[in-house]
Amino acid sequence: MGILGDRYGWRDRNAGLSAETDHEQISRTISQLEFPWDVQQALSFALFRTYAVPTIGRLLAETDEFVEATQKRHDDTALVLDAVLRDGMESPDGRSAVRRMNQMHGSYDISNADMVYVLSTFVVMPVRWISRYAWRDLTPHEVKASVTYYRRLGRLMGITDVPADFAGFEAFLEDHEAREFAFDEGGRAVADATLELFTTFYPRPLRPAMRVFAVALMDEHLRRAFRYDDPPAWVVRLAHTSLTARGRLVRLLPPRRRPYDLRASHRIRSYPGGHLVEQLGTFPVTPGSDPGPARGPAPEPQRR
Repeated sequence: MGILGDRYGWRDRNAGLSAETDHEQISRTISQLEFPWDVQQALSFALFRTYAVPTIGRLLAETDEFVEATQKRHDDTALVLDAVLRDGMESPDGRSAVRRMNQMHGSYDISNADMVYVLSTFVVMPVRWISRYAWRDLTPHEVKASVTYYRRLGRLMGITDVPADFAGFEAFLEDHEAREFAFDEGGRAVADATLELFTTFYPRPLRPAMRVFAVALMDEHLRRAFRYDDPPAWVVRLAHTSLTARGRLVRLLPPRRRPYDLRASHRIRSYPGGHLVEQLGTFPVTPGSDPGPARGPAPEPQRR
């Protein structure tokens, strides 16, 4: 039937690619063709849970960027990560996006352990979300490709001691959260601002319910770290059941034919006239400082 007529065509095409050398192509298929909505939701919740680590949440609050300019910070983060995925780490925009991340992270005192933790959320949370809510699970081959993708990105960002496989990323995430999750006023402020932004993606009458919906999807230990009240048990069940039902419905639909383009999303609002990757994010510069990358180097052009 071919890819466009076979509901499992993209999965089968991924199976014919190498998880080691074709990890970018496999990751693009997962994120832009097979599970675009699921991956976007999973990455949003992945970033959200990092605010429960006081060294991360407090830092973001102190910059005021995630509290006073939440929409722009949301857009910048999404667009930088999208440029790396969409164009590839070796492309001009991909290289610029990695350089931007290096410049921003290098301007602050961020521990390597926190950097590994953030990377771990990008690896683990999409796999968990897709397994629980999407129309099919990722295959072990696809998970391996995702791990290879983020290990490569981690190296370009100068992150060390990166786990070697999915089990390692998952173990690191769980251990780091068990040790580091705690209440912090700054982290709570960033979480509140992010939840407020999330509700604006829906019609005004639905916004209070959508905030409760988002809190209901959080792990109990994540809610405790933010000191959010537990929603009623029936609300938690309804939130999870509705997402599971969506996945079953999507299974009945034909495969996506055109890649999802994040830049055209209604949730990206800060750059109606377009943007340059080099101008995304923050530019915290102190007198006499060098705003260049402080962690890993940007990738070199790929020789062909």
